Amino acid sequence: MFRNYFKIALRTLWRNRGYAAINVVGLATAFCICVFLFLTSYLHLTYDSFHQDGDRIFQTYLFANDPDKPTKNGSMPLPLTPALKADYPELEAATRVLVGRKSLVEVNGKYYDKLINFTDADFLTVFSFPLRSGNREIALRELSSVVISENMARDVFGTANPVGKRLRIGNDGNQKDYIVSGLVGDAPDNSSIRYDALVRIENAPNYQNSKDKWDDYSHAVYVKLPPQVDQATFEGRLKPFAQKYFPKTIEELNRKKATPDQAGDVFAVRLQKLSDVHFNREISDNKGTPIAAIYVLLGMAFFILLIACINFINLSIARSFKRAREVGVRKVLGALKGGLFVQIWSESALICGAGFLIGSVLAYLLLPVFNAAFVAKLSLIYALQPGFVILIGAVFALVTLIAGGYPAWQMAKFNPVEVMKGKVTTKRPGVLRNSLIVTQFALSCLLACCTIIAFQQVGHLRQSPVGFDKEQVISIPVGNQVNGRQVLQRLRNKLAGDPSVLAITGTGVNLGKGKDRVSSRTVTGFTYKGQAISTDVLLVDYEYLKTLNIKPIAGRDFNRGYSGDSVNRVIITQSMAKMIGERNPVGSLLGDDDDTTGTKSQIIGVVPDFQLYSVADESKPITMHISNTEAINYIFIRKSPQSLAGSMNKLEKVWKEIAPQSEFMGSFLDENIDAWYQNEEQLFQIFSLASGIAILLSCIGLFAIALLMIEQRTKEIGVRKVLGASIPGVVLLLSREFVKLVLIALCIAVPLAWYGMQTWLNNYALRIAISPWVFVGVGLSAIVIALASVSFQTIKAALMNPVKSLRSE
Repeated sequence: MFRNYFKIALRTLWRNRGYAAINVVGLATAFCICVFLFLTSYLHLTYDSFHQDGDRIFQTYLFANDPDKPTKNGSMPLPLTPALKADYPELEAATRVLVGRKSLVEVNGKYYDKLINFTDADFLTVFSFPLRSGNREIALRELSSVVISENMARDVFGTANPVGKRLRIGNDGNQKDYIVSGLVGDAPDNSSIRYDALVRIENAPNYQNSKDKWDDYSHAVYVKLPPQVDQATFEGRLKPFAQKYFPKTIEELNRKKATPDQAGDVFAVRLQKLSDVHFNREISDNKGTPIAAIYVLLGMAFFILLIACINFINLSIARSFKRAREVGVRKVLGALKGGLFVQIWSESALICGAGFLIGSVLAYLLLPVFNAAFVAKLSLIYALQPGFVILIGAVFALVTLIAGGYPAWQMAKFNPVEVMKGKVTTKRPGVLRNSLIVTQFALSCLLACCTIIAFQQVGHLRQSPVGFDKEQVISIPVGNQVNGRQVLQRLRNKLAGDPSVLAITGTGVNLGKGKDRVSSRTVTGFTYKGQAISTDVLLVDYEYLKTLNIKPIAGRDFNRGYSGDSVNRVIITQSMAKMIGERNPVGSLLGDDDDTTGTKSQIIGVVPDFQLYSVADESKPITMHISNTEAINYIFIRKSPQSLAGSMNKLEKVWKEIAPQSEFMGSFLDENIDAWYQNEEQLFQIFSLASGIAILLSCIGLFAIALLMIEQRTKEIGVRKVLGASIPGVVLLLSREFVKLVLIALCIAVPLAWYGMQTWLNNYALRIAISPWVFVGVGLSAIVIALASVSFQTIKAALMNPVKSLRSE
């Protein structure tokens, strides 16, 4: 019996190839886009989910209910973890994670750039990264031990067992020998923590100087609670801990008349679930995607599927009136309602299956293109995970049931007597038709509004002033193969006679994201005249301000003529001057009130505020200093506007002469700044893609609904024309109802779009105000698109000969 149903279904679909092709293409497109959106969402929603006992792992953060703005800070002082272990011995484990820059690794005279993380012995106890070789309990017990990843082991040691072998790690005379004590699996793509090697945090630069400083924030701390202790209970026990170790911060907040929050805290040490760290931009160092954006992606996927289902239903119902006599004859000959339902539904199941299969093949073929276009790391391996397989299977079953089952059920209910008389109609066609139109256009308008607002936000971030001249400046990462100070001096000597080079400087922190994709931040805190100060610390070299065209508004720039400028001299920004409360800060000594060592720094200049990090992140006052010992990691070169053509190639040649062992990765500073907003750009592109697909599918669906409506009203149109109705009048009559329904759809979509995008925008320190003109523009566009979609059918119906219309009935 089922074999017979299958054969009849194939023959029917072959006779109606155009109808079948439209549905298969629509469903395949929707399935393909949804696979990409589901994979993207799945990757983000499963961040750090692979750790055993992940529900008991938390990252600590500091909460301050500042009257100006409540803040959260995921960077901790070095003495916090030892104090936690001492005060709360019931903690199962706690570890510090200081993500360092890529360091030079030397083995048998060969050098490699690898990401070295500084951590504690408990790291492998807190986290369940797979340990391929070694003992998890003792792998990091010794200060000279190093645990390396499988990827690093392949690069450095090939196929040999690395455990027990020696290697040398460090830069600029700060090298140290280590013995490989363990081999750990590579961190998966959905891990917040990345590494090539793990060493004890006591080996970190400046550890000895900062190990007892409670106002020097540099790293993340993760704790693993015992099974019987929940988050709320332990946070409550941390209240006296905050009062004990952060009295100056609490005193400063009280001086500012800060009030306790709902939990009764002015300042507190709190816990963030490991599964939520990726989505918290305030706490996470990796600046992950906001959770609201992931929900938007999932919503888009389901919206597109729903629109495709609606199109399928529309076309099926429109086609049902042409098949009415076939159904009537079958019923007269004895066909049962159940058999007719299975027969018609099997046709729909074949279409859905073909659409799903073609969509899956398209997703497989286009995945590399999608990854390249959106700089994503999606893999079909995730599609084999049980949760993802269940999700896709459920979606397919739901689409087949809804899109195929409903039209089959409607046609199976046709009364054979009414069918043979030519009286075929659904009981409430207006309600069904209108609901489908409103749903389709509400979803399409919602996606269009989100796309436009995302585009405006990305543009706003890019156009926001950064406080320095980013044009005609080339940024070159030094790398770990050479000494940055030596290369800077060689470059200055080499380019001294080049009139196209206006200025050269060095710095410890890049501006924007260069080709090395490395970003680092150093924040220090101290008490100045009883006030808690927190500032970004920036290592610079001479001519830094000149290279970036930053003009001092008080005092002077660093000058080689003053020998003391390289020791205990700083230049601060306006916001820093305001924070310390000095009207004329030049000449003031900057440092902790308790510092009696005479190492306070003298302020020699004040400059306007500039953006050291993305405007999407919270900015801090900046303190610049020069050092003869700290590493120069980046070199900036300002070129004259007339010499930009070919300047990168010329610099690459010079670089190969002065630093042949280091790869040239120069890029223009304005390109680096644009890379700050890569996540937002990707989100906008995905919005645009999904919105375009949704609008296209909606137009197809509206075309089908227009066809359905006009087929039902053919006789009415003929009668109206016989009675004298004009062609424009008939067109207006048929189109007016669609405009009303689009307006209803807008009333639904606009509030949802405003709420959703306002939630997304709240993740940014600098954001746009949503303009009502966005919704006006989308509304007018929706009306025009609706009229364009139905115009062909309405004009065709209005031009039809009324005699032929009446005979066709």
